[in-house]
Amino acid sequence: MSLHRRFRDHLRPWYLLDAAAFLFGTGSSLWRDTAGFETALTPFALVTAVVAGLFAVLVLRVTVGNLRGYAVEYANAGGRWSDLAFLVPVGGGLAGVVVTYAVTTDLGAAAWAGFWLFVAVAGVVAVAASFLAGYRGSTA
Repeated sequence: MSLHRRFRDHLRPWYLLDAAAFLFGTGSSLWRDTAGFETALTPFALVTAVVAGLFAVLVLRVTVGNLRGYAVEYANAGGRWSDLAFLVPVGGGLAGVVVTYAVTTDLGAAAWAGFWLFVAVAGVVAVAASFLAGYRGSTA
């Protein structure tokens, strides 16, 4: 098998999203550390930028992986992605992102708040759905 074919077989579209997250994390760190590229770039700022880029990839992978896992497990349990029990946590998380970004204008804080609001609402919905299913099962 040629090297070109092996490379093409292993290149996934998600890797472009990883590269974009890395560039975003690195670029924003460099922009912040060098005050909009008005001051000199130091080796420490460069290392910090690379670490920030890798952290951005990690955050992206964990967040997307958790959301994908939630959606897949919900579908595997017999639910549909158009069910209210699925859409409420996702909508709550997105609303948390929008509200937090409107208040703070900090994208990192907005993503953090949206993720944890999603987790909290998903927990409440899971407990409520379990309670309702158990309640219905005991009356039959």
